[in-house]
Amino acid sequence: MSTAIATRLQVSHLSPAVAQSDIRSMTVECANVNGINLAQGVCDTPIPAPVLQAAHDAISSGHNIYVRMDGVAPLRNALARKLAAQNGLTYSPDSEILVTNGATGAMDSAIKALLNRGDEVLLFEPFYGYHLNALKTSGAVPVPVPLAGDGFALDTDALQAAITPRTRAIIVNTPSNPAGKVFTLRELEAIAALAIEHDWFVFTDEIYEHFLYDGTQHISPATLPGMRERTITIGGFSKVFSVTGWRVGYLAADARWTASISYFHDLTYICAPSPFQYACATGLDALPASYYTDLAAEYLAKRNKLLVALATAGMRPSVPQGAYYILADSSGIEGDTAKAKAMHLLRQTGVAAVPGTSFFASPTNAQRGLNTLRFCFAKQPDELDQACERLMRFNS
Repeated sequence: MSTAIATRLQVSHLSPAVAQSDIRSMTVECANVNGINLAQGVCDTPIPAPVLQAAHDAISSGHNIYVRMDGVAPLRNALARKLAAQNGLTYSPDSEILVTNGATGAMDSAIKALLNRGDEVLLFEPFYGYHLNALKTSGAVPVPVPLAGDGFALDTDALQAAITPRTRAIIVNTPSNPAGKVFTLRELEAIAALAIEHDWFVFTDEIYEHFLYDGTQHISPATLPGMRERTITIGGFSKVFSVTGWRVGYLAADARWTASISYFHDLTYICAPSPFQYACATGLDALPASYYTDLAAEYLAKRNKLLVALATAGMRPSVPQGAYYILADSSGIEGDTAKAKAMHLLRQTGVAAVPGTSFFASPTNAQRGLNTLRFCFAKQPDELDQACERLMRFNS
């Protein structure tokens, strides 16, 4: 009797396919050796003063309880103004904007609301692992589409080859994690043409939109002709305000979709933290345009510093156009797997990176994943300097 009962006490059929991410596990390993964590994109730089003060004021004013399903009105209104001014998008704050529990909560809720089990979703590779696993846990089928070369250009032939009658959507992450890929207008037009032809949803993760380098420009796919009605535009404040632990994100979509997405978000998350919603609304309205340009300039200097350190350490880095990560070739580092290479580097330098196998899954890129590490440069200047010094000594 007891044996029969015990055999039924098992994890779900989804559990073996979804393990702890290497980002999280390397963060734990880094803490075990008191190292410098360039693995997780924690963004531990200072919070803008108006945003921090607004959070204190909101808590003191009693904004500490549940809020309505789509978020507080000041933030939805501020987002409508932001999307119009910065992205060229017009959405109603009352029916087409949803405040979410981080950008991850937005993506998760949209996938659950709009896709069915077995639907195939195209996902550009290298991909963000949370996008992959959000699809898996909903029952959708991620289909990696490799980007080409060190510059991660759109390969239209690879994209066409990945399409099947079961394809229902595509995820576009621009600027991207982990490659820092910024999709060009021509690339987005090619994606849009296929999305319209095949009648797909397009989920866009644009959380790194203000982290742009070398003259690149961010284009929201929903601005292209025929795309607003099918695009779920996702963003958040974790990166741009350095508040990754606050969990405040958002999505904008046609009113036909937001009601269902709101339902799934409420079911899982209830709401994003109330006082932090008010704080983010203040940030959107109070911070000048120069805040965003200064932010990009600060991160450009950090990017360039880490690029030099990685090259000196014997790891050939790809130069990101956006976001705050660098993928680097680790083929010269001891180890049979990407995780072994990351652990060897951590033991030798005290600097943690993420194994490349977290971002590659297709047979085309299997070897590339084994010989790639990801480094995050969203760090305080002193800590980044120390990490770079350690890396430059690694190859000496």
